[in-house]
Amino acid sequence: MMHTSSTAHSAFNSYIFSRMQSRERGATLIELLVGLTIGLLTISVGLGAIMVSRGVTTTVNDTTTLQQQASYAFRVIGQQLRQAGGRPLNTAADPRDAATFVQPTAVTLSGLPPIAGLDAPTASQFIISMRYVNASESIYPSPPSSTPIEGYLIRDCLGSNSGIASAPIVLNELRKNGTDLECSNSTGNVQPIISNLVDLRIRYLQQKLNLADKQPQFRYASAANLGPTDWPEVYGIEVCLELEGEQVIDTVGASYTKCDGTTATRGNKLRMVFKNIFHIRNHAWPKAIS
Repeated sequence: MMHTSSTAHSAFNSYIFSRMQSRERGATLIELLVGLTIGLLTISVGLGAIMVSRGVTTTVNDTTTLQQQASYAFRVIGQQLRQAGGRPLNTAADPRDAATFVQPTAVTLSGLPPIAGLDAPTASQFIISMRYVNASESIYPSPPSSTPIEGYLIRDCLGSNSGIASAPIVLNELRKNGTDLECSNSTGNVQPIISNLVDLRIRYLQQKLNLADKQPQFRYASAANLGPTDWPEVYGIEVCLELEGEQVIDTVGASYTKCDGTTATRGNKLRMVFKNIFHIRNHAWPKAIS
């Protein structure tokens, strides 16, 4: 009996020792490779999700920026274009008479078209010029006499007004300078309005009277199609802005339509085209342009 008990005890110890050796053996090479593969796949999926999220965020940011710039540019340009050819009413005239318009002192309007432009301006030229008669407005309560300029609600493209004495005609001119859209005012100050500009195109809407049937005729015209006597007949302006984002994005196979109507690839950057049409106030402007 003693011998049997000793044998059983020895067998039990051998079993425990073998289990301990099995536990201390660790992972095999195959198990290690499988673990590494699973880990790499997890990291790859995570990195892919991060890159997709970053690309979407970049596109959204660029889109928002370009939309904001286009909106601001159209607000500034539209304010000046709608005023082009504008003349204030002469409130001192007898109200029983036909309405008369203020004639600026020492300025001949017939020699200054309300709208004028160039289809292919040089770097120093402006693509479009806009003019209207300067005027002060009644503001209540009246501004302090030391700041008479605050009595002017009319503002040029740079947000200023130097007064009737120095600028009886408000002049605003636009041009593309590199990637900036610049505006010049009556005093010759030039400042950028927006950046990221790739292209700026302008078309003119002209209304002519057909002498044969006395019916108005409408047409789109370029600056080259408009002679000296045609500019006062321009009643609307179509402005097209092409803007480019700053971040590099994946645009493989993507294309867009440019301001000139042609199709082009995006070139790994976000490109957006914005168009707007503005009607102008040139009906009181003299027809005879010298």
